[in-house]
Amino acid sequence: MDLILCHTTADFDALGAAVGLTRLLPGSKIVLTGGSHPPVRDFLALHRDEYPLIERRSVNPEKIRSLSVVDTQQRDRLGKAAEWLDLPHLGEIIVYDHHLGQESDIPATRSHISSVGATTTLIVEQLQQQEISLTPAEATVMALGIHVDTGSLTFDQSTARDALALAWLMQQGASLSVISTYRDPGLSLQLQQLLTEALENLEYLCLHGYTVAWVTLKTDAFVPGLSSLASELVELTEIDAILLANEYPLSESDSRLTVIGRSQIPKTNLNLLFQLLGGGGHSQAASLNLRGVDSQAILKQLLDGVKAQIPHPLTARDLMSSPVRTILPETTIAEAQRILLRYGHSGLSVVDKGQLVGIISRRDLDIALHHGFSHAPVKGYMTTNLKTITPDTTLPQIESLMVTYDIGRLPVLENEQLVGIVTRTDVLRELHQERDENGEEGEEERQKSNINLPKLQNKLAPQLWQLLTIASQEAEKRGWHLYLVGGAVRDLLLAETAGSLMIKDIDLVVDGFHKSADVGAGVELAKALQQLYSAARLEIHGAFQTAALLWHKDPELDSLWVDIATARTEFYPYPAANPEVEASSIRQDLYRRDFTINAIALRLTSPRSGELLDFFGGLLDLQEAKKIRVLHPNSFIEDPTRIYRGVRFAVRFGFEIEPQTEEFIRYAINSGVYDRTSQENTKTPALQTRLKTELKHILEAPYWKSALQLLDNLGALQCIHPTLKLDGLLLRQLRLLERCLRRFDAEQTLIHWQMRLEALIAHLPPEYRVKVAQNLQLQDDSIVRLKNLAQSFSQVMDYLPTFERPSQVVQLLGQYDLPMLILIALQSPRSLRHRIWEYLTVWANVQPLLNGNDLKKLGYKPGPQYRQILDDVVAATLDRVIKDRAEAEEFLAKHYPL
Repeated sequence: MDLILCHTTADFDALGAAVGLTRLLPGSKIVLTGGSHPPVRDFLALHRDEYPLIERRSVNPEKIRSLSVVDTQQRDRLGKAAEWLDLPHLGEIIVYDHHLGQESDIPATRSHISSVGATTTLIVEQLQQQEISLTPAEATVMALGIHVDTGSLTFDQSTARDALALAWLMQQGASLSVISTYRDPGLSLQLQQLLTEALENLEYLCLHGYTVAWVTLKTDAFVPGLSSLASELVELTEIDAILLANEYPLSESDSRLTVIGRSQIPKTNLNLLFQLLGGGGHSQAASLNLRGVDSQAILKQLLDGVKAQIPHPLTARDLMSSPVRTILPETTIAEAQRILLRYGHSGLSVVDKGQLVGIISRRDLDIALHHGFSHAPVKGYMTTNLKTITPDTTLPQIESLMVTYDIGRLPVLENEQLVGIVTRTDVLRELHQERDENGEEGEEERQKSNINLPKLQNKLAPQLWQLLTIASQEAEKRGWHLYLVGGAVRDLLLAETAGSLMIKDIDLVVDGFHKSADVGAGVELAKALQQLYSAARLEIHGAFQTAALLWHKDPELDSLWVDIATARTEFYPYPAANPEVEASSIRQDLYRRDFTINAIALRLTSPRSGELLDFFGGLLDLQEAKKIRVLHPNSFIEDPTRIYRGVRFAVRFGFEIEPQTEEFIRYAINSGVYDRTSQENTKTPALQTRLKTELKHILEAPYWKSALQLLDNLGALQCIHPTLKLDGLLLRQLRLLERCLRRFDAEQTLIHWQMRLEALIAHLPPEYRVKVAQNLQLQDDSIVRLKNLAQSFSQVMDYLPTFERPSQVVQLLGQYDLPMLILIALQSPRSLRHRIWEYLTVWANVQPLLNGNDLKKLGYKPGPQYRQILDDVVAATLDRVIKDRAEAEEFLAKHYPL
């Protein structure tokens, strides 16, 4: 006998999941282990015969072969049927549930637990996979299970999977009329009476803008349907959270306490609170049952837990962009439009003599331009009837103002000074994040958006963690926010090994203009840190509002580079230029970055230390999608080095370049914009120094071959030169280069990444080599080598095939250094490569059989002739004319008689 167990006081989700499971396990029976919710009881009064239900007392335990438990992981919720879990002859125990984060005490052999709104959804997905159809009665009760547990897809824990499951059940014939009857059956007479009592005795608490209510109802016996009563109270009173307690006697000396919790407060988690007392549920709906306890003490403990979880409301200070882009009333409509286009804003604040006097929106400008008033001042078109807020205005108040007055942006004033602006986009983004962080699926999302700092500390090398801690403390002293941003955050999130991550390049961003920070905040913080770390060298880059602390072979921090910047935005005056930067906020600072996986920030300062800022889906791309996705369509046109960075990240992490990002890359390359901008501008750093830096990162990495192949596939080698392609010949030359470097430079006296770059440039026609090398600002010796390569190669090609004696080869090739010989060998036919290889491995290492002291002992007077004599001895040795010292002395006597 295969049994399916529903928890005590079964709801529609438990029943629906059990009914669907009978189709997956043909012949199985359903046991309601202890009563059901009133709507379920009423439903079964009419539909019981449609489903294979049996009573617990009719089961012979000895005949049970397997048990399947639905909608719970706790054995005490199975009543007396829990005894069957310990039967020694059971072949299998399977658990199906959608409550994440619970410790199960059921000895399951298999578990199907997933973050969906209803357990029934999990069963539907398996039915679909196995292509099993349902009867209308089966589809109806399963649809009821999803409807009730997700509030018809309105509860925060609802997912797209629940919606798809419901759609499939409708296709299977689920009855909408039956669903509408039992989904919200209304309160029973007893519950209506208790509703009146609860409304009269509710106690309230307001904290951080949220209202929490609680009440204890004492009854003579268990009252079914209290969860419906709790939901009704929330709806009638418009409270944000409720704790509904019901206490009733079991005997003269014993009692039972049931507590139902409901919460609509973002980031609260009732499941965690109730689990501490043996209960559980979802983050926003949970319950518990206890015996013989002090009901008021339990209620107080839960209430204190809810209060502790209520987040401090976000304020304008947290949301606003700062500093604000402003214009004067006399600014022309055309100039205002140009500023909007440059910075991507939807409106501008108009300030006169330090005071905010109006706001002009993109719509206002478009209308003025349409009527031909491009030269008119903005003061004639700006909005002057302004609604403003302060830095402490809360998010709900901001939302209310925007909705009531249909305002798209609210200036933030402090002491009558404009310190920031909050836009409709800021509010919508925050509200969207709040929704994502609630509900059962939000359990994982919340863990992702708030990093556990002790866990982070365990990943990072201790000395680095100490540095970050000190930096955050220094920032807090000045009232600033400090963020770890970019690659360091990315690498921390990807790191798996504890305590060993020694990041060598750290980017920190200071954001705090509303707290007295000015454009020099990053520099000021760097100077403060150097006072504490005297071994660090301080570099200040005023044009970019950044400072850097550099350690060189420090015993603790090794060669660490820490960039500290003031939050900023940037604008590229033309493609491939250096960006023009201006002070801004952390949001805008992240928005200017290249890829989503690098546009994540980790807040280091209190009170929300560990908060992850991820406005562009970087976390999803990093941990799940495994994709390199660019932030802006014009990103590669503005900065071609981003193509190389994207390729480097893709190959390094084993990610894919997202299809639309690849389209943007190909469009930028094929547009010819890089050629045009190089012809029109003398300085194009993104095609010169910054491109060389990216090439260095790629060519010194172990994955450089794969990166070059991907760059070639994208056509991106054209950024080095329009004719450069990774053809079969160049691939063979690069493979040969690696053999040469391994064989002749094992100790790496040469710069290997630079040799690889020279090999790429040497593959170009001779007339382009020097120009490309100079453009990339290679070292002088590299430029000279590439300049002389064609002539040297021609000389070797002309003479080397004609030489028969080794001494001739040595005389010819000895005039070139190792890097030049390697480049010549790469381009030579196999026969000549063999002779160059033989020269490097054998002939170049032959030493003369005699030295200067020997010549002196033999009676030769010291002088310039020593050099000629010894060269001739070496030549004779190479050509096998002489083989030992005696023959060498005979050779001297014959050719250089005393």
